[in-house]
Order: sequence, then C-alpha cells, then structure tokens
Amino acid sequence: MNMNELYAIGDVARRTGLSVTAVRYYADAGVVTPAATTPAGHRLYDVSAVARLELVRTLRELNAGLDEIRRVLTGEATLRELATTHLALLARQEARLRSRRAVLSAILRQDSTAEQVTLMHKLVGMPDEERDRLIDEFWTEVSTGWEPPQRMVDRWRAARPVLPEQPTAAQLEAWIELAELVRDTGVRRAVRHELHQACTTGAGPLMSSPPMLDALETGAEIGQPVLDAARERVPPDSPRGREIADQWIGWLTGIFATPDSPGLPDTPEFRIQAADRMLAGAEWDRMPAEGPFDRYMELVTTVNDGAPERFPYEWLAAALRASALPARRVGDEAP
Repeated sequence: MNMNELYAIGDVARRTGLSVTAVRYYADAGVVTPAATTPAGHRLYDVSAVARLELVRTLRELNAGLDEIRRVLTGEATLRELATTHLALLARQEARLRSRRAVLSAILRQDSTAEQVTLMHKLVGMPDEERDRLIDEFWTEVSTGWEPPQRMVDRWRAARPVLPEQPTAAQLEAWIELAELVRDTGVRRAVRHELHQACTTGAGPLMSSPPMLDALETGAEIGQPVLDAARERVPPDSPRGREIADQWIGWLTGIFATPDSPGLPDTPEFRIQAADRMLAGAEWDRMPAEGPFDRYMELVTTVNDGAPERFPYEWLAAALRASALPARRVGDEAP
C-alpha cells in the first residue's frame, strides 16, 4: 500500500472488510474522517485512515463502544501507537478469555452452584498477596496440633503457586482447583493426618531427620546433571554417563555413613539394585496423584511451570547398569 496514495471508499471497504455504509457511518460520526474529497464530493482515505478503520473494526469486534474508540484515536496516533494500543487491547481480551475458559472448565468438572461460580471468578483475579495469605493459612492449620520438623514445614511452605502475568488457561484451571483444595477444611485435616503419618511412623523419623534432609538436598544438586544429560541425549554408557553414575552412587552409599562406618559398599551388584530401584521409581512417577498432599504439589507445579519436567529415571537406570560393567579400555574390540 502506497503511503501517499488516496483510496476511494469502495477500495477502503474492500481493504478493511467493512461495508461502504459502515465506512460512511464512522466518517459521519467523526471517528475516522476522510483525508480529502474529490470535486464531485466523493470521499478519499489515506493509508493512516485505512489503518485506523481496521483498528476500529477490531475494536468493535471486541465490543468497544464508539466513545472508547474515539479516545483511542484522539491525537492523530501514529501507526506504531495504534499497533501498540491494538496489541494491548488484544492481550487484555485474551486474559479475559483465559479466565472465562478456566471458570467454565471448573464448572464442567464439578456440579457448581451459583455461589461457587462467583467464587471462581474472584479466584482467577485474586492478587498475589491474597494467594500467599490463603496458602499460609493452609499450612498454618496443617502444621498445628503436632510438631513437624521445622525444615519440613519450611519446605512445604516454599512450594506455593505463583501465577505469571499472562497465565495459560491450564494454569488458571489448576489455580482454581488448588484454591478450592486448600480452602476445604476436610482436605486440611486429611493433609495434616497424611504428613503426620509420613513424619512419625515407619521410616518417617529417619527420613525427616536433619542428616537425611541434608543428604536429600545434596541429592537434588546431583540430580541436575542427570536432567541435563538426559535432555541432551547423552548416551548412558558414555564416559559422561559413567561419571554421573559414579556421582550418584557416591551420594547413595554415603547417605548412611557414620563416623564409625563408611556407609554401604559400592559393588556392581549394588549398582544393579540401584538401577532396578530407578525403574521402579519411573513406574511410581507415572502413577496419578493419590493423596491430597500429592495433588497439592501436582497443582502447584502446574500453576508455576505449566509442564513439569519429569526426572529421567530410565536414563539414570541405564547409566547405573552400564557403570556396573568394567570400563572398556581404549583399543579393546567390541565382542
């Protein structure tokens, strides 16, 4: 389109998708006036007017009123300014549509009452401070009435939803479900019971002890190289795969080390057993969340990341199994 050319009203209608009647209406209403007229009185529009009419059409499709449109177009806005305004309006419309979709999906997921629908609308627009307060109230009640290890409480409280500025519909749906979950007094009692049992029975006291929590934090650090290697498709039986397997075994055998004992022995059989446990871990990881605490963590992950990255148990199992074999020396022939 030539920046200096003038276009007749019929040509403008074809370029903008508006009818000739609509173009005349917007001119008569003072929304977009022609740049000039011919001696015979026919209206002519320049490229800036055509761009404004295209924006007018979009704004009308987004249910903007004429007064709103006039305010947007006041001041002979440049094409760049018009594009910026147009994009901002579309972004707000997209955000509203995502919120509506999240609420409608929640309604379909459950037999919602009118009061619940109103609450869902409030939840999708809840400020960060209110979200934090809701999560803090949940964990305060869950940890009241018993004495969980403070480090465990800190870890639980650290897992909280943080919606991005432009959340996806899936993230909003997860937040609505999560907010309903943590507001439910029955769920709070169930999570308290579940975590109390996990920390005080069986291996719970050992797993929540300071030395074990120290070891688990170290394990999280050495887990990152596993994620990186699997993402980069590093062969598990490569030198790098063996190095990662050695690091993992070093951590695993040292968990139960004491001043009087070096910990578990590093043997080929132990590495094979560790590989089998990794495959069992992969099966467990594929199972759907069962308890309310598992569901809480799953929803938090969805709100924060949208698509959680699963730990590559199978890759680590293959690396551990390969590391149980003697290292092949340079020059050795493959059997």
